[in-house]
Amino acid sequence: MKYDKSVKSLLAVIAVAASLLLTACSASNETPNGTPPVSDTGTPKVSGTLNLGGSSAQTAAQTTWRAGFQDANAAANVNYDPVGSGAGRTGFADGAYAMAGTDDAFKISDIASSDFKLCVAGTGIVELPVYISPIAVAYNLPGVTNLNLDAATTAGIFAGAITKWNDPAIVALNAGTTLPELTITAVHRSDKSGTTGNFTDYLSDAAASVWTFGRSETWPESLGGEAAEKTQGMRQAIEAANGAIGYLDASQASGLGMARLMVRGNAVAPVAEAAAKALAGSQLEPGRDDADLVFDINRVPTDASAYPLIMVSYLVACQQYQDGTTAELVKAYVSHVVSREGQAAAAGDAGSVSLWEDAALQRRVGEAAASIR
Repeated sequence: MKYDKSVKSLLAVIAVAASLLLTACSASNETPNGTPPVSDTGTPKVSGTLNLGGSSAQTAAQTTWRAGFQDANAAANVNYDPVGSGAGRTGFADGAYAMAGTDDAFKISDIASSDFKLCVAGTGIVELPVYISPIAVAYNLPGVTNLNLDAATTAGIFAGAITKWNDPAIVALNAGTTLPELTITAVHRSDKSGTTGNFTDYLSDAAASVWTFGRSETWPESLGGEAAEKTQGMRQAIEAANGAIGYLDASQASGLGMARLMVRGNAVAPVAEAAAKALAGSQLEPGRDDADLVFDINRVPTDASAYPLIMVSYLVACQQYQDGTTAELVKAYVSHVVSREGQAAAAGDAGSVSLWEDAALQRRVGEAAASIR
């Protein structure tokens, strides 16, 4: 069969068009750099298993984040082990966890001296403040629905200097409330805990003349009281004893009495709005890398409506992972956690402060998250 030049030209055009169509179809299923297709939210779909561990205070938020992430990534699975902040950091450094949740960040000196097993040697770590929440001073005192405490009185209770609920120091802060002549059972964490670190930081900064034990994630051995493991153990110990008092993330203190803390003569409840005001009055620690966003919390705020006993809880990741698949999973999960949707879901379920309430902080966190590779 013979074709004239015009027919040959037409066939050539059709061939080129078909080639372009096939290329376009292929591109719709794969991005130019070979990453998986992008979901409706703009986050690449990923698959595989991601193991995290650490802060028990993050449990409620992590449950929410994991559910949302796995709904969007049906082939991905995220496990979170609430072993406590100290164990989480150790597990991350040793390579047992791809990421850690911690209520206390790594010290600068620890970062310099640590060999993070999953990270490329010589690269740094990323510490993202993803969960900002009040710590409740929770109590079990039948008949007492409202309780005010200040830093000095709280320090006296946990240092063992105040042992009865009708002590004059407590009575003076609670005019009109009948307090029983009941022995106080002060409950503290038995495990190495970032919540303990934040609690003792508050006592040390705001009541230094009474709390002389400094800041520590491990409860001072010289003090008495009842010990309980992890956040759930703390809650159970408070529930079990009339007259008990302890400290735990406010999201897990529902149903218990929660004291209001005195700030410049004002009684402030442990709610997200008041925690956000305390964070607004705090600064990032100097001397850290751009992706190491760790706060130095101001425990003596000038704003009388700020709740000073807050925790800023972090997700810790490698800046650069040795394994590319792990890096892809970590980056996708972190992107979900810090997204507007992820932060709003945690705020709704756990009562935390959304990063999106502070545009400058949200931008810094987003930039640090994007640096993971």
